[in-house]
Amino acid sequence: MDCARRLSCHFPQGAERENIRESTLEGLDTASRKGKHGGRPPVITDDMLHTVLRRRANGESVEQIEPARIIPTGKRKGRNPSVASIYRALAEHAKREAYLEAAEKAPADFAALRAGEVPGPRLLLVTSP
Repeated sequence: MDCARRLSCHFPQGAERENIRESTLEGLDTASRKGKHGGRPPVITDDMLHTVLRRRANGESVEQIEPARIIPTGKRKGRNPSVASIYRALAEHAKREAYLEAAEKAPADFAALRAGEVPGPRLLLVTSP
């Protein structure tokens, strides 16, 4: 089969697939503007994360904290979150905090670049869990 014939055979499916993709993305965008999102509810709520952070600051390990936490909603309601879920929530929190810090320093870095200075590298201080 020659190349032109193969292309004409596959183009209609490719165009239809692209239309489906665009419609899906438009639907997701509309839903997100309405404040809706798919997926499971988070296992670690903001209140639970705050408690975990406070207890970690007091020197407790995640293994000590885990039995005291109870999942408030969803399929596993009333059970304890896994240690992995707690570590994942702590890592996401650390990433958000690092992003906020970088966003605060960005205007000064941009001004330095405009002035012809090259800002040096920054060390990311990560606290081990």
